[in-house]
Amino acid sequence: MDLTLNGLGLRQATALKVNVYVAGLYVDKPSNDPKAILESNAPKEIVLHFVRNVSASDLNKAWEEGFEKQRGAFKNDLATLEGWMTDMKTGQRLTFVHKPGAGIQVDVNGSPKGTIKGDDFAKTFFAIWLCPNPPNAGLKTGLLGGACG
Repeated sequence: MDLTLNGLGLRQATALKVNVYVAGLYVDKPSNDPKAILESNAPKEIVLHFVRNVSASDLNKAWEEGFEKQRGAFKNDLATLEGWMTDMKTGQRLTFVHKPGAGIQVDVNGSPKGTIKGDDFAKTFFAIWLCPNPPNAGLKTGLLGGACG
C-alpha cells in the first residue's frame, strides 16, 4: 500500500489547549475536501503520535464522544476498539489503516491488535477528525493540508 501524507494536525484538549497528539492522515490521492476523503473507497491511514501521556480510559472516552458526534451505531465495534486501548506514553503511536472491504486494522504502539470489519465503521471512524465538528478545528485543518495552528 503506497499512501501519501495528506496533512498533519495537532489535537488540543480543554480550554487550556493542552497538546495531546499530532495526527498524520495518509491517503492515496491528497485532497483538501473532507467529503471526498471520507467517500473514497481507497485505503487511508491515520497515525496518532502522542506528545503527552494519555490513559486508556481517556482514550476510550474520546472514542465514545467521537462516535456519539457521528451518530454511529457501532456499539460492539466500539467495545472491541476500547478493549484494545492501553495507556499511551509520550512518543507512542496509535495507527489505524482502512483497507476497503476489510475494515480498519488497529496497531497500538507497534503491536497489531486486529481488524474491525466494515467500511461503514471505517467511514464513521475517520469522520471523527474530518466531520464538521472535529475535536478541534486546527486538527481538521492540518489533516486537510492547511496550517494546523
